[in-house]
Amino acid sequence: MNARSNQVFEVQDPATSERIALVPDMHDEDAKLAVEAATKAFRTWKTTTAKERSDILRKWYNLLMQNQQELARVITLEAGKPLKESVTEVSYGNSFVEWFAEESRRCYGETIPSPDKTKELLAIRQPIGVIGIITPWNFPHAMITRKVAAALAAGCTCVVKPAEDTPLTALALAALAEKAGVPKGVLNVITCARPNAAAIGKLLCESPHVAGISFTGSTAVGKLLYQQCALGVKRVSLELGGNAPFIVFPSANLDQAVQMAMASKFRNCGQACISANRFLIHETVFDDFVCRMKQRVQSVVVADGKKEGADVGPLINVSQTAKVERLVQDAVSKGASLVTGGSRARDLGELFYQPTILTNVTPQMEIYAEEIFGPVVMCIKFRSEDEALEIANETKRGLAGYFFTSDILQAWRVAKGLEVGMVGINEGLISNAESPFGGIKESGIGREGSRHGLDEYTFIKYLCFGNL
Repeated sequence: MNARSNQVFEVQDPATSERIALVPDMHDEDAKLAVEAATKAFRTWKTTTAKERSDILRKWYNLLMQNQQELARVITLEAGKPLKESVTEVSYGNSFVEWFAEESRRCYGETIPSPDKTKELLAIRQPIGVIGIITPWNFPHAMITRKVAAALAAGCTCVVKPAEDTPLTALALAALAEKAGVPKGVLNVITCARPNAAAIGKLLCESPHVAGISFTGSTAVGKLLYQQCALGVKRVSLELGGNAPFIVFPSANLDQAVQMAMASKFRNCGQACISANRFLIHETVFDDFVCRMKQRVQSVVVADGKKEGADVGPLINVSQTAKVERLVQDAVSKGASLVTGGSRARDLGELFYQPTILTNVTPQMEIYAEEIFGPVVMCIKFRSEDEALEIANETKRGLAGYFFTSDILQAWRVAKGLEVGMVGINEGLISNAESPFGGIKESGIGREGSRHGLDEYTFIKYLCFGNL
């Protein structure tokens, strides 16, 4: 479908800056039409049985599995991540469609013991309505399927606005959903360039026909959407920025900790909200950890994600690359020690940045409190468990946290003491469809995935049968 204006915008390969597609540049009037289509479709979609929705989602999942390689290639083209990572993302994203195909049939209500002999009390779950879904560029497949599959399973309809850097994956997902039998109007995609994004987001938040907003992205934008949703008292699900601590205690298995640090930090070139951001290393193992980390980091292959053997691809765009460059330069200018890396890999392209390690990082540096969203490891030395927890928790963000220890008592203390929504204990990769994903503090509201994922898209209706 074209934009009403017939305008288009370019989608570029971040590795080469070459144009790979022209996509409709829609505006709020196009979004209004999509909301109207979703509103009309909701009237019938909400009446389908859980089994009917489950069967359609299962067909969608099967088609996604059949097209894994093609979807992965699209992700690599528009997001820049290495093909092997894109394949992993497709598998991860598909798992949410499979999961919610099953969970749709387990959206249970409850019976309530009545205080009165003449009454029977029940609570049932019903879909809330049209959902506005706004997704980021860093995981263009998984961030859509994690939300859309849950919403459709609950009986809601959707209007999805993917990130302007990565609209092609969203369009491919929608095409396969239509092929799977998702009825017209149930899943709608609005693509637009950056200048139109704010107006479309505002319309989705303020439209009286949209019952809820699900957003993954920056905390600043999440706060703005939250304010805009207040006018209609909409249901809001926000998965916002992180500032994950990665703590290594003296009893930790250092080889394991370094291996998990590499997986957590350099996945998607560090562009993940749950990436390890602040490495807090006990003073007795600090030098050893940094030495091992340096060896591993210097062996990372930075290359165009389409090339075989690439471990880390480019950053997504010019502004993100400039931010990473600025944070590192500021830290070095204020006394941080550069262990390795520290500059753009311009021989590869404008958006490539060398994997970097910084030590002697202090609170006076911007990078100390910022979510880096890039391939930069900053190591901070600590002396005690209490000090580590104090540093880890001195942030307004609370999405994920990681720590490594062989002391089981310490594992329980620290897991409970970290002010985050998700904790990896001797583990750096924690996401899966079965577990609740989400944060506390300014990292968001609500949970995605798991059996709790349907909660964001249903309301509880109490039924009282009287005079029995």
